[in-house]
Amino acid sequence: MSESALDKQPRAPNRDVYSVSRLNQTARKLLEQGLARIWLEGELSNLARPSSGHLYFTLKDSKAQIRGAMFRSRNQLLRFRPEEGMQVLVRAKISLYEPRGDYQLIAEAMQEAGDGVLQQAFDALKSKLEKEGLFNPETKQVLPALPGRIGVITSPSGAAIRDVLSVLKRRFPAIPVLVYPVPVQGKDAGREIAAMLETAAARKECDVLILTRGGGSLEDLWAFNEEIVARAIHDCPIPVISAVGHEVDFTIADFVADQRAPTPSAAAELVSPDQAEWQTQVRALETRGARLIRQALVDSQERLRWLDQRLQLRHPGQQLRQQAQRLDELEQRYRLAINSYFNKLRYSLNEALARLKQASPAHQISRTELLRQALAQRLRAAMNSLLQTRQQQLAVACKSLDTISPLATLDRGYAIVTRQEDNHILHAANTVKAGEQIEARLAEGRLLCTVDKVVK
Repeated sequence: MSESALDKQPRAPNRDVYSVSRLNQTARKLLEQGLARIWLEGELSNLARPSSGHLYFTLKDSKAQIRGAMFRSRNQLLRFRPEEGMQVLVRAKISLYEPRGDYQLIAEAMQEAGDGVLQQAFDALKSKLEKEGLFNPETKQVLPALPGRIGVITSPSGAAIRDVLSVLKRRFPAIPVLVYPVPVQGKDAGREIAAMLETAAARKECDVLILTRGGGSLEDLWAFNEEIVARAIHDCPIPVISAVGHEVDFTIADFVADQRAPTPSAAAELVSPDQAEWQTQVRALETRGARLIRQALVDSQERLRWLDQRLQLRHPGQQLRQQAQRLDELEQRYRLAINSYFNKLRYSLNEALARLKQASPAHQISRTELLRQALAQRLRAAMNSLLQTRQQQLAVACKSLDTISPLATLDRGYAIVTRQEDNHILHAANTVKAGEQIEARLAEGRLLCTVDKVVK
């Protein structure tokens, strides 16, 4: 192109010429200062975590998307780990990424979309109840050292009840357990849990209650974050242990309850003493008592010897002999007291062991088996006795029957004569006519006869 052609090109005044970088800087300032912070909901995609610690992502919905960044100082405060495809709520300001000329989000806060709303409701209710004093430690009830009965409010088909029963069986199987069945998840679960707490309080069947369920998401555990459940726990006159979810899970019920347990198994351990520890304590007390008694005896013997020396120095021989006899009596009494104390300790230990043995299912089964064997033996003896009696009666009856039997008469040479026509027994000769057929029954066999003549 020639100079003349260049001279003909239009030129803008210098004051109206902007560089691209200056334009982007100006646009970024306008976006960041002119627009307020906003909340956006969308799905995370193109998630990147470079070594710088910053977080880069794309927030999208079904119709549009926008890039975003969350710097390290902000994402270190997140209470969850963002993942690809996660639905989130983002609080951000609108800015411009100057190297590409793309506008983007500068995220200042992020939370899961579903749990985020629930978390806000959780925090609001927690603040409200805390101000009312429902979390006050001074109102918490003390758990009983040895409850007479333990109540468990939970789902009867969940894993939590199995864990609780397993631990109670292992630690102290003699404590009875009463299960109050409730749904632990769903729309009406909170109302039913509160109603069951009121029922348990009204019945007064248990000394302590365990409110429990297994782990889950914030939404799964939401029944234990409802205000109606929190107030029912606070108003319950029976101590309540909350064991909801895993150790990292916290619910409103945990803060209101008299004590929180990290897991259902831990709750069972809190309310039940360890029978092995109790036995160990009994043995330790027995050993300590014996040691104290032996020490007391040694001290007494030392004192007796000291008194004996004083008596020998200050009293006549007769008084010394009397005092020596008195000392022997005291020593004997001490020995009797020691034996009595040991016997009491031994009796208490045997009684406790006997109670544990009585509560054992194996003992009950053994007793039932012995009773069954005894009853079976008595039944067989009664049947044999009755059978012998009936056999004797039958023999007597047979003998009597043989005595009056007409067959015995036949054996002596007599016969029974009947008319063959009608099988009628003949008692008189004039009841038949000549030519009629008759039958004579003998002791062995029969005779068929024809009447030739009737003699009257």
